[in-house]
Amino acid sequence: MPSHRETASEDGTAPGPVVVMDTDDLAVPDRFGWWNDMVGQEVMPVSIRSPYARRFRGRVEAVGLPHSQVAAFGFSALTAHRSPAHIRRADPENYFLVLVREGAVRLEQAREVACLGPGDMALFSSSRPLGCDFLDNGGSVRLTLLRLPRALLPLADGRADRLLAEPLPGTSGSGALLGPYLTSLPEAAHTAGPAELARLGAIGVDLAASLLATRIGDQQSLPAETRRTALLARISAFIDSHLGDPLLDPAAVAAHHHISVRTLHHLFQGEPESVAATIRRRRLERCHAELTEPGPRHRTIGETALRWGFRHPADFSRAFRRMYGVSPSEVRATVR
Repeated sequence: MPSHRETASEDGTAPGPVVVMDTDDLAVPDRFGWWNDMVGQEVMPVSIRSPYARRFRGRVEAVGLPHSQVAAFGFSALTAHRSPAHIRRADPENYFLVLVREGAVRLEQAREVACLGPGDMALFSSSRPLGCDFLDNGGSVRLTLLRLPRALLPLADGRADRLLAEPLPGTSGSGALLGPYLTSLPEAAHTAGPAELARLGAIGVDLAASLLATRIGDQQSLPAETRRTALLARISAFIDSHLGDPLLDPAAVAAHHHISVRTLHHLFQGEPESVAATIRRRRLERCHAELTEPGPRHRTIGETALRWGFRHPADFSRAFRRMYGVSPSEVRATVR
């Protein structure tokens, strides 16, 4: 049998949500057949061919979520085909959003063709015939799949079918958040508890729904909670990328997202902390990380504080001590 490992939970007493399967523990002649069977169970039944069938290698790291799944794949080049006969035998009625991380993918479905490279995304369905060419370009194919059950996706009347095998924007809006989410989730899931993992899973579904709804111009059909989650994710990413701006405050965040400050505060009412507290905490975390870095010090404590948006050293020192219980200079001295 191939390697099939489940990570331990935070207390080490039970299996965690991440399952790793690898062909390296199989005899070489058995690897390709096992990979075909695994794809049929974990994704959907397909027929596959590969120029590397006699020396195939593949690995998958799958994160089980309450209502979906994120799986990171790495494998030798192959071609996959899903026929009407496959669909008649078994149709899980899932959509899959694919993010290409390495190699190239040619995806054909519903009379559309998408040619994808690293960083590109597209949608495909288990309910229609499908053709996929996974090209390694001299290396391996690496991609991440987000499984979205049709019943879970809040786009009525199969409207998501309009986007099958169409390249989806990955550099703006929800797409710019969804790509990093898919890439980082397997690692984050190793240490996430059940509640945190459920929250992360909901964020992924809401970001995907927001991306698809925006693409077809149907954002208003999304549930209010889905729109709220996607907006919070965009706000969170904006805050992270502007922590060094001393003018970053709730008013600046609200203005950038074309909402009132009152609406912004209302959005954060269900969150663990306010907008201002979020900004302050993340700035302090960046300062703490920089002050505890090993090696030579190229910045003074004051320069580090200014770099992360603190204009007044005294305010920074007080906030730092409240959060960490020691002064910035004590932290730096301990590291030395």
